[in-house]
Amino acid sequence: MTSHTDTDRSRWLALYVLCVGVLMIVLDATVVNVALPSIQDDLGFSTSSLAWVVNAYLIAFGGLLLLAGRLGDLIGRRTVFLAGLGVFTGASLLCGLAQSQELLIGARFLQGVGGAMTSAVILGIIVTMFPEPREQARAIGVYSFVASAGASIGLLAGGVLTQWVSWHWIFFVNIPIGIVTAILVMRLLARDEGIGLGADADVPGALLITGALMLGVYTIVKPAAEDGWGAGRTLGLGALSLALLAAFVAREATARSPLIPLRIFRSRNVAGANLVQALSVAGMFGMFFLGALYMQRVLGYDALEIGLAFLPATVAMGILSLRYSGRLIMRFGARSTLLPGLGLIALALGLFTQAPADGGYVAHVLPVTLLLGAGAGVTFPALMTLAMSGATPSDAGLASGLVNTTVQVGGALGLAVLATLSASRSDSLVGSGSSTVAALTSGYHLAFWIGAGLVVAALAVALLFLLPEARAAKGLEPSCEPAFSKAA
Repeated sequence: MTSHTDTDRSRWLALYVLCVGVLMIVLDATVVNVALPSIQDDLGFSTSSLAWVVNAYLIAFGGLLLLAGRLGDLIGRRTVFLAGLGVFTGASLLCGLAQSQELLIGARFLQGVGGAMTSAVILGIIVTMFPEPREQARAIGVYSFVASAGASIGLLAGGVLTQWVSWHWIFFVNIPIGIVTAILVMRLLARDEGIGLGADADVPGALLITGALMLGVYTIVKPAAEDGWGAGRTLGLGALSLALLAAFVAREATARSPLIPLRIFRSRNVAGANLVQALSVAGMFGMFFLGALYMQRVLGYDALEIGLAFLPATVAMGILSLRYSGRLIMRFGARSTLLPGLGLIALALGLFTQAPADGGYVAHVLPVTLLLGAGAGVTFPALMTLAMSGATPSDAGLASGLVNTTVQVGGALGLAVLATLSASRSDSLVGSGSSTVAALTSGYHLAFWIGAGLVVAALAVALLFLLPEARAAKGLEPSCEPAFSKAA
């Protein structure tokens, strides 16, 4: 007979295995950025076509997260996780073997499909494995560290593999990890049946939301970045995406068995947490991506040095996410833990606006990475706790997919806006006679200011919309159903 201790150990081991799979997905989003120059040289990409190595992944990933999350509720989250892991691992093999632009871009799209399936259900699995609030807070802390620190770990891993081996190995390394993870998940994670597709599966709703999100992400990463936000093509495609989204909402309000029950948005804490997350991630992406460009193009760092420069952020995130965030959430509540974390992130981005063209690492980069790591280490566990707090067991996969969707869409939107405005300012200054280094520095400063503003906006939303847990517990928050998980 299996003892309680053995069962408990098995659950935590299953969590760590799941997080290894998720880390592989998260790493892939940033590890490719460091390798892009090598990929361009080998396969002959133009500057504009090279962007599709990233965009193909973003469009598939951002567009399919909600659908994948709901599929997890319907046919079983373990099934969807394993299927996604298989697609991602197979696509990684194709990416590593690619000797043409077309094959690499197509394989990256498949990676996005697999990444969406795997990532969308992970939080749903966690909250069903750890229903007790204290354990759930600790488990979400572990997951949050993997999700938030993965970006900076990816920069380091990409630098090491690209400089010491070749860019092909940033993809090949996924294959053994994916295979071992799948074997361990099948052994450690109990199979869940899901609530069943049934005759009322919402196929029209699935097509509408997937089309709206894919078209929306495409609009952000292609015409908006290339032609500008006011261009006719950008406005037309953006309007079509919004029309599909409106049609989806109308469908879900009247469908007998909706893909996404709108009741999940009745919770102020769930809806507010997702909005806060989209805004804060949009601001933070400026730090990781444009901060890396500042170090490369202004300070002259190579790929490995950039990865090492972000290492303190990873360490700070790890210490706070794994050791202290769960305790802080249990003692003070998720909302009270979230607010100072957002303040630290805003302060980090504001401080980065003061980094000069001849800046030094210790004086101008290290304090920013430490503040950002500390802020993210408490912010994202608290946000994920709030975002999952109103999910019933049958909707946990949906809520998990929604959390990941706000991260991905917020990040894509933030990166497109910040990169476009930064480049426009730099080009304008070069045209007026400024040196290239001074113009680039000024453009990055503008992006960091806007990023800080987005995080301040997230802080304002948190103050205005999120309720303290004590008030929510007394019934002062509209709720979608008897709450499945009231962490803290």
